[in-house]
Amino acid sequence: PGCVYKEVPRCTISSMSGLFTVAAKAKHTATVIFLHGLGDTGYGWSLALERIQSPHIKYVCPTAKVLPVSLNAGVTMPAWYDVYGLADESLEFLEDESGIKKAAAFVHGMIEDEIGHGIPSNRIVLGGFSQGGCLALYSALTTERHLSGILALSARLPLAKSFPQAAKGNMRSPILQFHGDCDLTVSYQVGVKSSERLKSFCTNQKFKTYRNMGHTTCEEEMQDVKSFIDENLPLISSST
Repeated sequence: PGCVYKEVPRCTISSMSGLFTVAAKAKHTATVIFLHGLGDTGYGWSLALERIQSPHIKYVCPTAKVLPVSLNAGVTMPAWYDVYGLADESLEFLEDESGIKKAAAFVHGMIEDEIGHGIPSNRIVLGGFSQGGCLALYSALTTERHLSGILALSARLPLAKSFPQAAKGNMRSPILQFHGDCDLTVSYQVGVKSSERLKSFCTNQKFKTYRNMGHTTCEEEMQDVKSFIDENLPLISSST
């Protein structure tokens, strides 16, 4: 399950090799990089983010490579890394460590691309849903680039037992986790435990619960996503 939003009639989204981009409608001064969940693509999330777009922000939604996923009996699908099983509350279980680190290197490369195009890292928000949210958390904490904020929807902290030792940066950046209390894919308690682990070494981390929501998103959550993005990537006055 991924984004529940349907296509809007007027589409300003461009695509290149699975990278879906919602271009800024005014002077581009900030970027959101958003990572989809297991088995999804960047397209649906680009549509959802277009609905809440602020004119000065570009939204970039890449699509993961197609991989065999152990959890799904080796069936191939877009995946940021392999998944061996569902997470439990201990946060200490077998994970695709090399795959997670390889995917994080890809995300770090995307951040560098934005910097190369004139957007400083402190004008970038990194976010994602489900597996993409997991990767967003891990990637943000393992880069020395200071990000403006991190969003994790229906997600958990991967390789949790490696932290805080593995952390290289963004321990003071705003981190906001969203989770439905009826989530059966990334269970609500796993989300809570991840939040507790993050709070142990991150100074600006918050967790919000959505009642009666499963492993999906909703209008209230998307408006909260917009509020977080707009707060952390405000419009820069043309006089500054």
